[in-house]
Amino acid sequence: MERLKNKVAIVTGAALGLGAATAQMLAREGAKVVLTDIKDVEGEAVARAITENGGSAIYFKHDVADENAWERVMAGTLEQFGRLDVLVNNAGVGWGGPPEEETLERWRTLMSINLDGVFLGTKHAILTMKKNEPAGGTIINISSIEGLVGDPNLGAYNASKGGVRLYTKSVALYCAKEQLNIRANSIHPGYIWTPLVENYLAEHGDVSEGRKALDALHPIGRVGEPEDVAYGVVYLASDEAKFVTGAELVIDGGYTAQ
Repeated sequence: MERLKNKVAIVTGAALGLGAATAQMLAREGAKVVLTDIKDVEGEAVARAITENGGSAIYFKHDVADENAWERVMAGTLEQFGRLDVLVNNAGVGWGGPPEEETLERWRTLMSINLDGVFLGTKHAILTMKKNEPAGGTIINISSIEGLVGDPNLGAYNASKGGVRLYTKSVALYCAKEQLNIRANSIHPGYIWTPLVENYLAEHGDVSEGRKALDALHPIGRVGEPEDVAYGVVYLASDEAKFVTGAELVIDGGYTAQ
């Protein structure tokens, strides 16, 4: 239960779903956790639950597309915990539609969160982790199976998650070449039963029928649960993954094996 003892982690998009499960699991493994989101009530509730269960957590309101907000989060993390060891770039949005019907405004909004947010988080995590004694840390970017394979109705989402995948590899190589002792990896979940997925199904028809259809897409017979991905985050955040960088951890119930 102490795989992450003495480590400090930031998890973005931590108010609900995958982010909340990740923050809670990191805390159970001994990490001090900084939760960030724009959903204050839910985010504060998750942080409170962690502390009530004996963990250490704080919450910051945080728009990941705002560089000034990233600077405030990093400053607050250092003030509270003195260092940063793990960044989980989890915050994201998703929607779809035919490419000829997509608007530039919607495209830019999605990119600002899914891709710009990862860029900004990575930039400021490196700056902060270089101050550690000794320097070092790990950056975990939540991409998607949609960053590995295409979907006819998820063009913008595909582009953003594919960007996360390759940007992560570039960062991993840079950090290794510069001997910064900072690892960077991406995680590629299949469909995970979160509010994001549930809301997407609600917008396109019956949720229960949509759930059955999604279950059928995965050879293992079901969509994933947030904890399925959180276990992967814990591994990559721990010293057990000290030789893992620039990698893609696919957690998809066999979706991309077909």
